Amino acid sequence: MSQNAVVKPDNIPTIYIRPSKGITSLNLRDLWVYRELVFFMLWRNIKIRYKQTLLGAAWAVIQPIATMIVFNFIFGRVAKVPTDGIPYPIFSFAALLPWGLFSTALNTGSRSLTTSQNMITKIYFPRLVLPIASVLAGLVDFAIAFVILVGMMFYYQVTPPAAIWTLPLFLLLAVITALGVALWLAAINVQYRDVNHALPFLTQFWLFLTPVAYSSAIISEKWQVVYSLNPMAGVVNGFRWALLGTNTGPDLSLLISVGISLAILISGLYYFRNMERTFADTI
Repeated sequence: MSQNAVVKPDNIPTIYIRPSKGITSLNLRDLWVYRELVFFMLWRNIKIRYKQTLLGAAWAVIQPIATMIVFNFIFGRVAKVPTDGIPYPIFSFAALLPWGLFSTALNTGSRSLTTSQNMITKIYFPRLVLPIASVLAGLVDFAIAFVILVGMMFYYQVTPPAAIWTLPLFLLLAVITALGVALWLAAINVQYRDVNHALPFLTQFWLFLTPVAYSSAIISEKWQVVYSLNPMAGVVNGFRWALLGTNTGPDLSLLISVGISLAILISGLYYFRNMERTFADTI
């Protein structure tokens, strides 16, 4: 045997390094490790939204009220769409709350990576923090506008039904839907800035596909299943049922909307994580 030969002991273990698969590849545990950063980014987004504005947080109320007034004139007085016996102003305002949360997520969440490119290119942190903080920041506007809705319910003497306890579940569904779409748009926007140009059209188009200004009851029964493929349809119908007692309670359409929302979120998480390694180089 050569004097320079190296004898490898048989008891040294062999270590195989393989890429993680399945749900472990999402590294969701990092979100808990960086939870303080999530809270910091959330607080930053809230402050930036109304920085150097005269009315500040009042915009959270002005926007849905102005939209409600327009809808009340066009759909309530001119078109006279059915509202299940609910006064149209409160009928539309109850739907504008979850829609406002969703549209805010589309606008801020899709730009969350490009507006924080200095952080992305300089330090490591879970990039999921950015779209998550953007979506959660919209809950502040929701809470402010919800106070106005409670006042409107007193004014119109609308008593919430027994199903009011399910409202947090529909709010969670709204957040899941908003986050799922925001993850897709944020990751795509890093590579293709066309998202910024297409977003206003997408938001407007999605609004009229969602029963915000009208009741889903006007949709033909044969199209109800197809209509429920819009996850926001289930969110809006659920909000009205839980708050106002309309005839849009849980049914097959809601189950389809929930399934679509979960599919969007899960696929968005995988797509976002898959593209995350290229964010710093592309942005």
